[in-house]
Amino acid sequence: MTTLDTSKLKQASNLQEALPQIWEALQQKVDRMITQLGDKSPHVAPADTGIYDDMRHDWWTSGFWPGILWIMHEMTGKEHYKNAAWVWDEKFEQKSIQQNNFHHDVGFQYLPTAVIKYKLTGDEDGKRRGLAAANFLAGRFNIAGNFLRAWNQEKIGWSIVDSSMNLSILFWAAEELKDPRFSHIGKAHADTVVNHFIREDGSVNHIVSFNPETGEVIESLGGQGAGPHSSWSRGAAWALHGMANTYRYTGDKKYLRAAQRVAHYFLSMLPEDYVAHWDFRAAENLAEEPRDTSAASCAASGLLELAEALPGVEGKAYRDAAERMLLSLTQNYGTWDRPEHEAILLEGTGNKPAGQNINVSLIYGDYYYVEAIAKLFGWKSRIF
Repeated sequence: MTTLDTSKLKQASNLQEALPQIWEALQQKVDRMITQLGDKSPHVAPADTGIYDDMRHDWWTSGFWPGILWIMHEMTGKEHYKNAAWVWDEKFEQKSIQQNNFHHDVGFQYLPTAVIKYKLTGDEDGKRRGLAAANFLAGRFNIAGNFLRAWNQEKIGWSIVDSSMNLSILFWAAEELKDPRFSHIGKAHADTVVNHFIREDGSVNHIVSFNPETGEVIESLGGQGAGPHSSWSRGAAWALHGMANTYRYTGDKKYLRAAQRVAHYFLSMLPEDYVAHWDFRAAENLAEEPRDTSAASCAASGLLELAEALPGVEGKAYRDAAERMLLSLTQNYGTWDRPEHEAILLEGTGNKPAGQNINVSLIYGDYYYVEAIAKLFGWKSRIF
């Protein structure tokens, strides 16, 4: 496979000008990744090697690589993408009947595999697996505090902003089964996100600890942000995109307004190149802090959801911002000229407080970049 000439892509003054080149580059990149990754379940590719790791199938990021493949299949109609994606939800099901660590992130795993497989092909096994995952997530709901429990082990009263992105599997299940129980839980948790995670200024908490018996809030915890009162950028992206999705499923404008509040804060904190630092309040001099391209790509995709939800000039402002972010990711953080590199985007930040995965490629950053670009080409099978 020859390397694409990306000179026009890098010289484009706006995203619309670059889109045809981006789409051609993405197809070449993902085709190469199919060969490079084989049956790996990728999460992190270090900057020095560019080689993705291989995580267990119950790891929270395991759905993103097959999710890329399903999007590429729908957008191109090419069978090799479908063939490479087909087995992943079956792998998750096999893991689910063994000792495992599935938790609040089953939406990240089953939406871009089982659910989209069912949507695109009518596969009944995909439907069954997606509904089982929705049941599993619904079973993690704490009725006293109106929250979905995060993680496992001893963290019984913890909930995290990331769960905003997993609610879509509950709303899908409610529609599929004509059973509102799932949407009741999804909206109850979304209300908790609005009331206890999204701050007045539009920044967000990562972790909120509740008393699991009474539902009372105990405290907010820093989690993967710089501290309890900092502003973790990927957490803001999860809230922005997740609340926009919740509005799409429910039509309730309080979720739309919540997504807008986070979006306005997020955009106000961006540096000149429109790619977020890992935490907007990590230090007085943010220029010395690492970026997080995964926060940027997820936020860009969420902004496109807002653009579709809002008419005219108001929606255009979000679309324009998303396009500026995506153009910067494309021109400044892409691996187009590095065919040996197994990822799409550079300079992601996983968990800086823990000293883990700093200045790396992250598969979810790659996924949301592909998702956002596909939306600009008219992708309609919204699963998140």
